[in-house]
Amino acid sequence: MLEEAADAIRFDNRIRVAVLRSEVEGVFCAGADLKERAEMSQTDVQRFVSAARAFTARISNLPQPLIAALDGAALGGGLEFALCCDIRVAATTARLGLVETKLAIIPGAGGTQRLPRLIGISKAKELIFTGRILNGIEANNVGLVNQVVEQNQSGNAAYEEAIKLAEEILPQGPIALRMAKLAINQGMQVDLTSGLQFEEGCYSQIIPTTDRLEGLAAFREKRKPIYRGE
Repeated sequence: MLEEAADAIRFDNRIRVAVLRSEVEGVFCAGADLKERAEMSQTDVQRFVSAARAFTARISNLPQPLIAALDGAALGGGLEFALCCDIRVAATTARLGLVETKLAIIPGAGGTQRLPRLIGISKAKELIFTGRILNGIEANNVGLVNQVVEQNQSGNAAYEEAIKLAEEILPQGPIALRMAKLAINQGMQVDLTSGLQFEEGCYSQIIPTTDRLEGLAAFREKRKPIYRGE
């Protein structure tokens, strides 16, 4: 179902920003089912982890901005899903950690690569080596999440904050959002000179758009622009 939702988002130009959340109270994603894992053969485990790694890459490569709303536990593969998102919002009661070394394994769905790129190599090593679990405030302090909010009685404070953030992003030019995400994601994988070339290529795709002209006209006429993704 999650794969189907990701594909639906990817190919729908009407969608300008998306929020990834869980409707299970107190849990964003608790990671793999360890009882199920114990029944798997080595080949099955390799196939499962490979599929999870491929799926996290698909999430990461969605063209629209993607916000993770972390109202509960995001552990192991669950945190790896959140790391694929562009922005993370956590409630104070959230529990976040790559805990795989406690089970004598390592993060296998991109965690060893995405976490260091997000919070720095040394801090990522500390968290992965110890398997430490952070609450929302601690996660915010190390840069693992963008924002932390006090949990509410409904248990969906992070989701509500994520919606507010999505509403702030929504009015912007949709093609510009996609190109900005692409330029950042691609540029962070290469040297600065190559990154600037990626930026130039993305910018060149925006110049002929109707939205760009609409933005200039709206500024000149002192009104809000109406972007159509064209």
